[in-house]
Amino acid sequence: MKFALKCSPGQKIERRKERVAIIGAGPAGLGAAGYLICKGFQVDVYDKMPEPGGLMIFGIPEYRIPKKNVRAGVKELVELGVNFILKTKVVADEEVHTEGDEFVERKVHLEDLINEYNAVLIATGTWKSRALGIPGENLKGVYLALDYLYRIYASELGYLPKSVVYPTGNRVAVIGAGLTAVDAAIEAQRQGARDVYVLYRRTINEAPAGKAEIQGLIKRGIKFVELTNIVEVLGKEHVEAVKLIKMRLGKPDESGRPAPEPIPGSEYVMEMDTVIAAIGEVPTPPFKDGCCGIKLTHRGTIDIDQKHRTTRRGVFAAGDVATGPSLIGKALKNGIDAAVAIEEYLLKGGWREG
Repeated sequence: MKFALKCSPGQKIERRKERVAIIGAGPAGLGAAGYLICKGFQVDVYDKMPEPGGLMIFGIPEYRIPKKNVRAGVKELVELGVNFILKTKVVADEEVHTEGDEFVERKVHLEDLINEYNAVLIATGTWKSRALGIPGENLKGVYLALDYLYRIYASELGYLPKSVVYPTGNRVAVIGAGLTAVDAAIEAQRQGARDVYVLYRRTINEAPAGKAEIQGLIKRGIKFVELTNIVEVLGKEHVEAVKLIKMRLGKPDESGRPAPEPIPGSEYVMEMDTVIAAIGEVPTPPFKDGCCGIKLTHRGTIDIDQKHRTTRRGVFAAGDVATGPSLIGKALKNGIDAAVAIEEYLLKGGWREG
């Protein structure tokens, strides 16, 4: 996976004095680092994990993104002069906790980075799954998909002991139909689940993962149940069943897809012992709204303009933390676009109005 997209073969890089801090070593941060190092800027990448790559290493399975390709790209960046500062968490006035905090050995304050560097790029991604928001979701055996997957991959990579991997039962309900839901269903099956159900409130035609991915699950023996939605997780201390309701498709909503509508009186119960919520990820900026003079949008993303500039001079944002969840290629390009804007700022100055 190529991150240094703007270095020509044999190009002699003229080093500049301007320094850029990048927070987050996922695709957006790595893409930006590659562009900026090739333009001669000094680049420090801060990340709390023990190796760069973000969710490409710790949240996405090998069959989607081979880790050797990510590591080869990172090695190239190091050889070009990018400095990775790992196991280091950037915090603000109120610390935000997400997956991977157990690796942190050092903390630095966002305000200090803003004052120390000529420009700062925040590219911390979406390191938290969206909660179901229904009764019973705090029962044992209910997991957030990203947390579930992260523990498996970090353990397989040797960074965490096997004891941190969540136990997977015999009957697993995965809620959602995006790529994360697909990955969670496959991993649950791989972890020994006898029956895995992917429950989706629309149909296979609207599944964010795409029809081919869902058909691939079905070929594996995973059951895809469409037009159904979870309303409650049942059990005393541990999951025993899920209460579902049948859905029908109505008029298109703001996403452009038909809106799922519950059918009154169609509730039913399925026995389950594990529930994995995979209904989307949420942005994880390293600060609360307004901290360090940086605003968030109503969606929890960092407020940026067309040139990736935040509401604080010299601070930019890119990738999923600014756009919301996207695919790896889009996040990578978004990081490179932000790096172009950073280059313009460092060479010409100027800032957004308002």
